Amino acid sequence: MAGKHRKRGFVIREACEEDLPEMVGFLAKLALHVSGAPPHDLKESERKRLMRTLHSSLDDPNKLLLVAESEHAGLVGMGYVYIWRSQGIWEQSESTEFKSGVIDDIWVEPEFRGLGILKALLRDLVTFAEQHHASELILEYAASNKEAKAAWTKLGFKTTGVRAAAFTSVVKQALTAS
Repeated sequence: MAGKHRKRGFVIREACEEDLPEMVGFLAKLALHVSGAPPHDLKESERKRLMRTLHSSLDDPNKLLLVAESEHAGLVGMGYVYIWRSQGIWEQSESTEFKSGVIDDIWVEPEFRGLGILKALLRDLVTFAEQHHASELILEYAASNKEAKAAWTKLGFKTTGVRAAAFTSVVKQALTAS
């Protein structure tokens, strides 16, 4: 499935168990990039949780983990998609299942951006989604991440809604105050 891009100095391939620790590092970098927080280490419990999550995805036929590997620098990126199934919410004469490809995480190391790695990862993720009969792709990015918005818009993604988040303690306090 994964394409070869040797002439550009990298290969896209399916992830294996040995890749997981570095992939957890990529996820940590992505989270810090989105939050704007200074670099810091993951708590051991969070590192283990992410390792378990990624490990369980390796053998799941409805999930695909990819890595981008540079001939000289090792792993330089990753991509992750899973197939989400849902039923139509409107009354229908027959049961209808909708399938979406959810792009959960994509990361390319900053010094390797602009080499076509994002597009190469995305091509293989889209192919996987199509093979699973997904009719749409869904992804999330932080509204403050202008770089992500520009990249995804250029690739045909359009904002379709807003996702809001709050700590439960904040909502509870607001409910108590009103």
